[in-house]
Amino acid sequence: MMPSDAPVLVAGGGPSGLVAALTLLQNNIPVRIVTKELEYRLGQRGNGVWPRTFEVFHFLRAFGAHQSAQSILPVREYRPGTLDPCKTFTVVPHNDPTPSIPYNNPMFLGQPTLEAILRSHIENYGCSVELGTELLSFEDDGERILAKLVKRKDGEETFETFEASYLVGADGAKSITRKQLGLAFLGETVQDFGCVVGDLCLEIEGVDRKHWHFFGDRSSDFFNLRPTDEIAPDGFQFLIAVKDHDPQQLLADQHLMVKCMSALTGHEINIRKVDALSVFRPNIRMVDKFGSGRVFIVGDAAHVHSPTGGQGLNTGIQDAFNLAWKLSLVHKGLSPITLLDSYTTERLPVIAEMLNITTGIFNKVRLATSTQSAMEREKRMNMLGVNCRSSPVVLDEFTQAEPVSAYGLLEEGMLVAGDRAPDATKLGLVVARATGGVETTTRLFDVFSPVYHTVLVFAPDAASSTDVLDVLSRYPKDVIRPAIVLPQDSDVTTGAQVDLVVDHDGHAYRGYLAENGKKKVVVVRPDGVVGAMVHGAEGVEAYFAKIFNV
Repeated sequence: MMPSDAPVLVAGGGPSGLVAALTLLQNNIPVRIVTKELEYRLGQRGNGVWPRTFEVFHFLRAFGAHQSAQSILPVREYRPGTLDPCKTFTVVPHNDPTPSIPYNNPMFLGQPTLEAILRSHIENYGCSVELGTELLSFEDDGERILAKLVKRKDGEETFETFEASYLVGADGAKSITRKQLGLAFLGETVQDFGCVVGDLCLEIEGVDRKHWHFFGDRSSDFFNLRPTDEIAPDGFQFLIAVKDHDPQQLLADQHLMVKCMSALTGHEINIRKVDALSVFRPNIRMVDKFGSGRVFIVGDAAHVHSPTGGQGLNTGIQDAFNLAWKLSLVHKGLSPITLLDSYTTERLPVIAEMLNITTGIFNKVRLATSTQSAMEREKRMNMLGVNCRSSPVVLDEFTQAEPVSAYGLLEEGMLVAGDRAPDATKLGLVVARATGGVETTTRLFDVFSPVYHTVLVFAPDAASSTDVLDVLSRYPKDVIRPAIVLPQDSDVTTGAQVDLVVDHDGHAYRGYLAENGKKKVVVVRPDGVVGAMVHGAEGVEAYFAKIFNV
């Protein structure tokens, strides 16, 4: 595959499209990102962010996402028709960070806030989301994409044909990209359940901002309020369902909706402002292929499901992150286009399992007799066990991986190629390009990057890594970063030709199951996944034969 100068066209300015664009830009790939929306959308929508997604933001250096997120508030239930609390409980127990898991808790972050953070990062690369620009159709001739766009502004339409190297469709559940590719979107819409969700500013005496408030009877009418200052100092995200009124009726008649809210709380509610309102009905569908030729889909364009469990936004972001580093290498002409086949191979089992999980949670919520039992979540929802062990582009010479769920749980003392690469703290780093052999403190997550494969050579000394470094010298230097990881209390040799890492507290050796005095090579992909665990130079060469042009 020859390198291309044409940009990648990203259709859709939501989190999935923004992560795809940001990852590509960090890899020096030109990007044009468009959205048909005339203004940036309001509405908290997909607001649950799980630990693995915070790790993606860390690799992208988008630290503002975690800094702006809100801890999940304790839930307070009330006796029907009153503001008399009857129960208070914690939805997710707090987990302290560990050396291998720096982000160990789900948090809330409204989609408008997250999108603004990601937009600010792509703007640092001279790119911006083009509002009011819609993808109408495209042609893929095998060498390029010819996309037909329409730009709408001030009531006028301007049509354009745009040449792109690839197209990433992040254009939502009604995706034009998916439809024109002819991909089946099989599944169902649950017709016997519906509710109104949205963001508003309201006044109600006796409702504090320290709890997530639940009113009503779970078996019939219910209403909940989650305070969030992202909307305003008196802002709440809400959900309401009333058996005697169709959600569309509540959406069309806000006076009726407020009347129902007041009845469920037993107190008058004064709505100051409504920012967003929509009807939600669970729609459970997915494709059987995530792209074709030079066109790929991510996020809701590829899969939709119940938001119960809060996995949707997270899976879309992880779709984009998985695709974008591969697309970058192919775009540069460094990897064969067949590498992109692994996008479907790796993500399809994850999405299928995610649909099973979220559908199960939705059914559990509908049948649960209490709010507490309805909101219980298993630990695999953190997504830290999501893996691609069966991928054809990973290699493990140490472990014959047993069949495992794509949403597997983290296991102590287990790490297999295709798993999430763990972090490790309190490392001493001597950068080869620095002078004087000055050691600085770092962590592995600050070494990993979407721009290159990180090759960790666990070795007793620098000299024993020569064979691996010789093999790595054959590959493009800007997409591979080797680092020799030395055990505790090692002497650091100044003037080294490669980065040296001293594992002062042993976290890296424990996390990667390396033994002092023995060599082990771990290749971490740009998406923070273990691509290879091998004994030495031959294994490294065998792995990169799967990734780069031979």
